[in-house]
Amino acid sequence: MLTLDRRFTFRGQSVAWGAIGDGPPLVLLHGTPFSSQVWRRIAPLAATRRRVHVFDLLGYGQSEQRDGQDVSPAVQTALFAALLHEWGLQDPEVLAHDFGGMAALRAHYLEGCRYRRLTLVDPVALPPSGSPFFRHVAAHEQAFAGLPDYAHDALLCAYIQGAAHAPLTEAAMAIHMRPWQGEVGRPAFYRQIAQMHDRYLEEIAPSYGPMDWPVEILWGEEDAWIPIAQGERLAAKLTGGALTRVPESGHLMQEDAPEAIVAALFRGM
Repeated sequence: MLTLDRRFTFRGQSVAWGAIGDGPPLVLLHGTPFSSQVWRRIAPLAATRRRVHVFDLLGYGQSEQRDGQDVSPAVQTALFAALLHEWGLQDPEVLAHDFGGMAALRAHYLEGCRYRRLTLVDPVALPPSGSPFFRHVAAHEQAFAGLPDYAHDALLCAYIQGAAHAPLTEAAMAIHMRPWQGEVGRPAFYRQIAQMHDRYLEEIAPSYGPMDWPVEILWGEEDAWIPIAQGERLAAKLTGGALTRVPESGHLMQEDAPEAIVAALFRGM
């Protein structure tokens, strides 16, 4: 397990973060509904060559969760930019997954953040995004937040497993479920889903184009959440069509094929 033993106060709320290793800076951005623990098998290897910074997005993992909290992509983008400033990182290498990819792209196009290298893993980057489940939760957030624990846990387990191609181990499932359980975690899970909206992508997608630093996009060939056709569309805009396809991997590549992510990192080191 990664240790997040430091706290950053952002707009009066506590954000958990940690750093390991020595060398040029590398920042890891997790997606939804995960936490920094999704990098637990990757960060220690990267730390043999990099100073690796990890954190939990606001409302996720060990960061603060509370009623009425704004955990929208706009807030997460501002948080990421604020952390880079707090850490004194002007052009770090960034590795981002899922919604973390949106945050990294928004931070560049809207906040002026610059990177030494950007690696995107099955990112949420092009509209339309979301699923019928997302739209249903958005329309009935309070009803879902009031589910009894047994019903919520069953739904959460099935939802998380849907991100992976191979069956998750009991230990991995417990890690990914834990932040979303109990009287605080359960409503926090539905809160972050309800606040997702395509307008946050529509603000930046027209600006996509080649960047001033290397960009690599990895996509699981078995991604059931975001089809690889989305990856091909994104690659056409950002990398001249270059796309690293990862066989036998779903959306949750950190569990299905962590070696593919490590290989991509080491190619850039």
